[in-house]
Amino acid sequence: MSTDNLKIAEKFAEKNRVAISEALLNQGLITRDLLGQALAESFKVTYTDLNSKPPTRDMVLQIPEEVAKQYHTVIAQENDKGITISTDDPAQAGLEDAIKKIAGDKKITWTFSLTEDIESLFVAYRKSLDVRFVNIIKAQKRVAPEIIDEIVEDALLYQASDIHFEPEEKEVVIRFRVDGVLREVGRIGKEYYDNILNRVKVQAHLRIDEHYSIQDGAIRYAHDNKEADLRISIAPTLDGEKIVMRILAQYVRSFTMSDIGLSEANQKMLEEAARKPFGMILVTGPTGSGKTTTLYALLKMLNQPDINITSIEDPVEYKITGVNQIQVNADTNITFSQGLRSIVRQDPNIILVGEIRDKETAEIAVNAALTGHLLLSTFHANDAPTAIPRLLNMGIEPFLMASTLEVVIAQRLVRRVCESCRYSYTITQAELQKIDSGMKKYFPKKSITLYRGKGCNACSDIGYKGRIALFEFIQVTPEMEDLILKSPSTKEIWQLARKQKSLSLFEDGIEKVKNGVTSLEELLRVAQPPLQQ
Repeated sequence: MSTDNLKIAEKFAEKNRVAISEALLNQGLITRDLLGQALAESFKVTYTDLNSKPPTRDMVLQIPEEVAKQYHTVIAQENDKGITISTDDPAQAGLEDAIKKIAGDKKITWTFSLTEDIESLFVAYRKSLDVRFVNIIKAQKRVAPEIIDEIVEDALLYQASDIHFEPEEKEVVIRFRVDGVLREVGRIGKEYYDNILNRVKVQAHLRIDEHYSIQDGAIRYAHDNKEADLRISIAPTLDGEKIVMRILAQYVRSFTMSDIGLSEANQKMLEEAARKPFGMILVTGPTGSGKTTTLYALLKMLNQPDINITSIEDPVEYKITGVNQIQVNADTNITFSQGLRSIVRQDPNIILVGEIRDKETAEIAVNAALTGHLLLSTFHANDAPTAIPRLLNMGIEPFLMASTLEVVIAQRLVRRVCESCRYSYTITQAELQKIDSGMKKYFPKKSITLYRGKGCNACSDIGYKGRIALFEFIQVTPEMEDLILKSPSTKEIWQLARKQKSLSLFEDGIEKVKNGVTSLEELLRVAQPPLQQ
């Protein structure tokens, strides 16, 4: 890292009152592993990445729960001669004596690991939600608050994006969405649900006497040093009111440009477009495809003390230090279009518009990009080439579109194969054809090596851990500008993009399958081969 970069991070940390480590991560000047290694050096021990080689559940449980949580420590490795202990503070008082009681005669080796990586392993101490629900009900104390705390804490540990409370005739099913897939985690008797529902409504500032309309709210959750913002949606169903909590937590905020799955060529293209003083970058895709995360990663790269970044979002999903974020509020007439008009008068260098939903917002956004601002936004379209005709159909003049648009990105999310239990296997061309008849084009060899996850403690026996994005990029070159002036169809835009070496979502996914990042089954779940090449 250069001295200039370090000075930039120090200024950022001072201005925004954050730790230098957070500033370095925010600016993309250091990776989590490099930060871990640097902190380990300060303690004069080695660094252990618990994500790449997580300990087994039995190893974690060898340290009593109260000791592990008090000292933030786990057994990282063990053999007949000794054990390796990971902690986020090897110098803390009392730790060595506590571990010696557990290790006995075995030699102890101390290493450093990041706090969040250690805490993610504490899920091993938790009994199933159903068992904990029974214990809470038997105690007959604060049933609703304690059940909610247990559910939310489990969701944070499993890095869930959503919690679903789904009423049935006699029970309420609790499900988590982890890495885009829902799974059941517990059930509650219907007789306890009214209290839980009312508590959620009170905390989210919703009406407890309203049972037949949809209500939306938010909760700031804080319990046992864990914090998260919860977006609450309550909707009436035939068997009662369903609650969905969207979790906006720290484990999503840490994404950088290098984490989200961009190829080297696409990252270079996006960074070049983002370094221009004006223009428009659009990210398209369905709800939940990671569009906002991509734009936030881009903002982190651009976020400097000498640049004014202002956003208008609905809602503001994650607070980014150094960015002026405005929340859409219809009650106070802060809409996307009204807010965007005001932002232009706030002397911004870069503007983020959470979503272009209507003609008025689109027109103001294009004009802002035309008058010396870099504008980033999301837009609902199935793929990158569809976005341009859709914007033209909304009434944007082709010459304005051609002169402002820099890059259009489409994306989807696929689950990553768990690195801890990934294995390779060989499949023949004939077997591949049975999975999908169009696969021969992408895998021409007779024998193909693919990858899967066996399932292990690190991934809760699923075989996948985390997600990564598939991308489709269209760069607005001079040739593409000329084509946009003619109000082209989606097909015409894609034909030109293909000539300029754009890859489809599926083709980007194929590269990730070949590299063992995801599985072929997961790719086919999310994307399909293009009909025309």
